[in-house]
Order: sequence, then C-alpha cells, then structure tokens
Amino acid sequence: MAVYKVNVATGDIREAGTNNSISITLVGSRGESRRTTINYWFLPGMVSDAWFCKDVRVTAPDGTLYRFPCHQWLEGVTTVEVREGSGKKPADDELEILKEHRRQELKARQEAYQWKSFAEGWPRCLNVGSIFELDSNVQFSCVRATNFTGVLIFQGASHLLAGFLLRPSSWNSLDEMRSIFSRTKGREIGGCLACPPPPR
Repeated sequence: MAVYKVNVATGDIREAGTNNSISITLVGSRGESRRTTINYWFLPGMVSDAWFCKDVRVTAPDGTLYRFPCHQWLEGVTTVEVREGSGKKPADDELEILKEHRRQELKARQEAYQWKSFAEGWPRCLNVGSIFELDSNVQFSCVRATNFTGVLIFQGASHLLAGFLLRPSSWNSLDEMRSIFSRTKGREIGGCLACPPPPR
C-alpha cells in the first residue's frame, strides 16, 4: 500500500490556528483512501473554534507534491471538498467525479446565495435578514476592517503632512499637484498619461 504524507496549513492571519480534530480522505482516479485523523491530541468536548485552512499539501510516494488550495474559514463540524491545483474551466475536467463535484458545488452556492427585491426600482440584494446569516467567508471580517482603517489613517496622515488636506488655496499648476502626490508616495510620478486639453 502506498503511503502519502499530508500537511494542512493554516493562514498567517490572527486566530487562524485550531485545536480541533482534522480528518482527511484522499480521492483519486483509482478510488479513495480511508478517512484519517491527522490531529490526535484533540480532546472531545473542548470549545470548537473557527480556523482558516490555507491549503492541503500531499506528497506522493515518488516525492511529487500536490497542492489543494482551500483559503476559507472552517467552523464547527464541516466537510470541505477541495480540488488539486489551480482553477479550471468546466470543459477541462475529464473525470466524472470532478464534473459531479463541480455540479454539487454550483448547486450549493445557488441555494446559499439567493436574491430578493429590496424595493421597486432598486438593485436586487441577497435574501438574508442579517449579515450574520451569511457564511463567515463572505462576511466583512474584522481583519479587513482593521486593514482598511489602518490604510485610511496612514493615507490621511501622509496627505496632512504633505500639505494636501489643509491647503487654503487652489493649485497653481498640475506640476504643483504632481510634486505633492509624488512626495506622498515617496517617488517621482513618471510614465503617467498627460491630461487631455479641455474642450473648447
């Protein structure tokens, strides 16, 4: 019997790790392996925590490395099916098991993300009462909010220090504007398209 080495990688973001039990089943063109638990020190009854699965890496007996990108938060008892390699078009799938996987994934997404009309004449929106009804992978995360806030504060401070925000008068020329913006980015602006002349 062939022996495969399996590594599960969590993301490098805060709270991405887990104390939960992780089980793996490998599915190939010749069948599937038995379900194998790869985290033996889990204590049943402990508090379940969400964790981020970056990818699963499988090393074959001949040394070939196969990567299965996941890039999603996992919560509670859940089953995730991930495919090896980068994304493919439906026409590129040759095995029937992969075609069926794609059909099931599409069906699950269509059931999870349904649309409703908010009001006549408005664009349609997701049919949920609250964002907390959505899967955690599509919610606006605290990490994203923190990143956006940090960038906003940094850019505001940069513009303030460069004299951009509190400027009491109009710009004298485009060259003056370029010098302000090149200082905020720490480099000269080059290769920009010239502004077209105003219409007459």
